[in-house]
Amino acid sequence: MRAFTDLYTALDETNKTNEKIAALVRYFSSTPPGDAAWAVYFLSGGRPKRLINVRKLADWAIELTGIPDWLFSESHEAVGDLAETIALLLPDTSKSTNLPLHTWVEDRLLKLYEMSEAEQREALIQWWQELDSQQRLVWNKLITGAFRIGVSQRLITRALSQVSGVEAGIIAHRLMGAWEPTADFYKTLISTDTQDADISQPYPFFLAYPIEFDLAQLGSIQDWQIEWKWDGIRSQLIRRDGRSFLWSRGEDLITDRFPEVIEASASLPDGTALDGELLPWADGAVMPFAQLQRRIGRKDLGKRILQDVPVIFLTYDVIEWQGEDIRDWPLTQRRELIEQIVSEAHKPSLLVSPLVSETSWEALAKLREESRARNVEGFMIKRKSSPYRVGRQRGDWWKWKIDPYSVDAVLIYAQRGSGRRASLYTDYTFAIWSDGELVPFAKAYSGLTDAEIRRVDQFVRNNTVERFGPVHSVKPQLVFELGFEGIQRSNRHKSGIAVRFPRILRWRHDKPPEEADTIETVKALLPLNSDE
Repeated sequence: MRAFTDLYTALDETNKTNEKIAALVRYFSSTPPGDAAWAVYFLSGGRPKRLINVRKLADWAIELTGIPDWLFSESHEAVGDLAETIALLLPDTSKSTNLPLHTWVEDRLLKLYEMSEAEQREALIQWWQELDSQQRLVWNKLITGAFRIGVSQRLITRALSQVSGVEAGIIAHRLMGAWEPTADFYKTLISTDTQDADISQPYPFFLAYPIEFDLAQLGSIQDWQIEWKWDGIRSQLIRRDGRSFLWSRGEDLITDRFPEVIEASASLPDGTALDGELLPWADGAVMPFAQLQRRIGRKDLGKRILQDVPVIFLTYDVIEWQGEDIRDWPLTQRRELIEQIVSEAHKPSLLVSPLVSETSWEALAKLREESRARNVEGFMIKRKSSPYRVGRQRGDWWKWKIDPYSVDAVLIYAQRGSGRRASLYTDYTFAIWSDGELVPFAKAYSGLTDAEIRRVDQFVRNNTVERFGPVHSVKPQLVFELGFEGIQRSNRHKSGIAVRFPRILRWRHDKPPEEADTIETVKALLPLNSDE
């Protein structure tokens, strides 16, 4: 626990990539496998389900500190993070634990589920007294499920690669899918024997960078493979040992959610892994993403929804063939193989992403204007000679998306962020005009600079009208331009509209709130075939 706390502190104190990797390498070079496995789990975003009601946790901390409820609430308001608030307020202790991290997790944290409320209270108070202040902070974050640190999966794999001598891509592959944080798993994770392959295990996805420059900088258009950028669920379809597995990019196993795709995949040869997109598809054309959401939100897939929203797997790439990892093959060779595989499968739910064959960047730019009419987001531009890489890397795969929808909206609610932003108001709710009133329209928390965040934070503090728990209602004075990728009707929202991926594009200092957009303006953005 001491070493893990030191690692947390080191990572939290720097924004420099090399320093973070160095801290990770130091930790994994000297940590036993049982602890290292749990460290990888937590650093990768893994969280045991919340075992204790946070209100109870606060009550027990108040009891131990002896401070009044109002003072604890004010302290929590000032700090913004419950785990940190408790760590700061608990009485000082000269003790510090030497117990391993895996003991704290397996013999204590996970055992809380089996305890009664009285037993939980007694145990937590005792454990707090065994930890120093920084260890309490980390422990509290693990208990509350609020453990977050600025480390990407890529940094973890790079550090483990340095420690083990195993290629980062192999380690990233081993971290995909479901795994248990055990000593044996960690030993396998860094093992130099690279012949292992779990039957269902997917590959790390290759991700594209957005194009923010003149396309002419890419050189000849003939060197690039161009496809439409589809709006669905990026997935991998795997066929091994007579079984099929469907993984989302978020590493969720979604095999049972798309039976028509799994049925079609039975025609694939064993040892095949395809990269593609799950899309709602009818009459030879893609349907709006809102239709796919109708299926995502259902626990039970009845005949009606399967008929109304049929789904296909549109194949982009092949990364395993006849049980062999072929990611190093050039894209042109993999593309030929895709067409062969899908053609031989001959299933309507298994298609190949069509290529775009424009002969100039200018012609491609003109064709891009048809994107919304086609229910796509623009283009994917891939170098024909490129291998299938791991993660987001510049140079070979680019996405050229259409400009987002945009709306000018008024800030009406704010609440504190999390992690480094726990003491700042960074989560915002915006409204648009409807019949002379401002109605909530979208929430957003990204897009402002650090300086702008501090200015908005000060505005919220000086202009709060009401409080609803952690939410502050503010005077409707600030206008922001919001961007979003999709829009649809929704009965669950007061405005009657729901948007996808909202973010702040800019602060409209030039606009008073009276000039923000209206519901009529926003509804004009709805696709012609949107649901009523």
